[in-house]
Amino acid sequence: MKQESYVLTKPRKWAAVGCVLAGVTIAVAATMPNDAAAATKKAAKPNIVLINMDNFGYGELGVYGGGILRGGATPRIDKLASEGMRLLNFNVEAQCTPSRAALMTGRYAIRTGNGSVPLSSDAGYATAMFGKWHLGQTEGRYPTDQGFDEWYGIPNSTDESLWVADEMFQKFRELAKKSGEESFIKQEHIYRATKGSQPKEVKLYDLPARIEFDREVTDLGKDFMTRQAKAGKPFFLYLPYTQTHMPVLPSKEFKGKSGNGHWGDVLIQIDAYTGELLDKVDELGIADNTIFIFTSDNGGEMTPDYQGWNGPWSGSYFTGKEGSLRVPFIVRWPGKVPAGKVSNEIVHQFDLFATVANIAGGKVPTDRVIDSKDMTDFFLGKQEQSGRDGFVVYVGEDIHGVKWHNYKMLFKEMEGDVGTGKVNVFPIPHFYDLYVDPREQYPTTKATGGALWQRWGHGPILTAHMKSLAEEPPIKPGTPDPYVPAKKK
Repeated sequence: MKQESYVLTKPRKWAAVGCVLAGVTIAVAATMPNDAAAATKKAAKPNIVLINMDNFGYGELGVYGGGILRGGATPRIDKLASEGMRLLNFNVEAQCTPSRAALMTGRYAIRTGNGSVPLSSDAGYATAMFGKWHLGQTEGRYPTDQGFDEWYGIPNSTDESLWVADEMFQKFRELAKKSGEESFIKQEHIYRATKGSQPKEVKLYDLPARIEFDREVTDLGKDFMTRQAKAGKPFFLYLPYTQTHMPVLPSKEFKGKSGNGHWGDVLIQIDAYTGELLDKVDELGIADNTIFIFTSDNGGEMTPDYQGWNGPWSGSYFTGKEGSLRVPFIVRWPGKVPAGKVSNEIVHQFDLFATVANIAGGKVPTDRVIDSKDMTDFFLGKQEQSGRDGFVVYVGEDIHGVKWHNYKMLFKEMEGDVGTGKVNVFPIPHFYDLYVDPREQYPTTKATGGALWQRWGHGPILTAHMKSLAEEPPIKPGTPDPYVPAKKK
């Protein structure tokens, strides 16, 4: 099967969204601390703090049915949910890289990043990304090439921290070194960079570094907010944490804290770090003008000893099942987003693009297909419906199905473990009513029922999507930088 890095790690310009999430949608303006009251009055746009967990399942948090049930209470995040809106039907792409691509572009990942948009500095925003990037590690593809002013983190996946101690990996490195091909078998490092400079290796990303990595980026996030608030500088803070991607190991500070093993310890750790960020927002006096979001890039994984929990849903990441697609989503904006609101309306992660662009006063590109829908009125409680009735379900580059309201149509299904399993292609699509069968265990395969379902909603969604791909074909891997979208006819 295809690996999660597929086409998006090919050298290709990502300024398209390096982003409107870093530049327009994500990097929104800031307010000032208490000692800058005059500047605060001038602030018209909110700060944004976006926490994006890694393979963090729907059922992990207490407010989503986990917490103490999983061995680690999450009181700070549960309280955050009571202060804002909690979504029960927030959907993502099925793998890490496509998920992050969708977030950054406002587009299905299959389209990849096209063209360019105004960078954050043009709008006067300070932007920082501390954590896991996983959208390329070649020149022009790092976060600081894509709209972020500051970056500290890893370019790829967290499991690379295991390689340093792997005997076979080190043997391969020695063989590669003898043949002059050492660069192809590289030990991963943590990098630091600022916009306009080449990323520098800070230290080896081994297990000791992995264990304390999320602690480091939390501290960097607090420092960044403090600096920008004191300077009266608009800011966007993007924190793509590495937990709970395997290996799930707590920092020394939280090891043994739960008494229920590593997973319980890590849940307490995640909750504590989130709480520290919330406390810093309060300390700086900017809570009322800060949008605070907690979500995840994918559902939980099923790696033995590191398996996550996706609550009532079946499947794990790398599948088209709800356990892959639905993740926690909590948004707080005091006085703007209704407190305690819970909704089962469909929202896709790429909808954040147009939504935050609108709130920040940014512009959504018009020279390419944008799949993002503006959810501003929905988030602000001005309407009960999200405005999205469904979307196409991708796993890598393959369409596995279509989701429409509470109904699901699947053409394919992953069976077995990631990397060793196979994809079953159904002669007749499987159909599910997620109200009746939330675990997708009892498919309807009758041809008559299938014809009706396709006619109702699934068919039109897929037809419109395929038409858009024909009109604007996905960018081919290896397309050189800079990529400029073809002019629309």
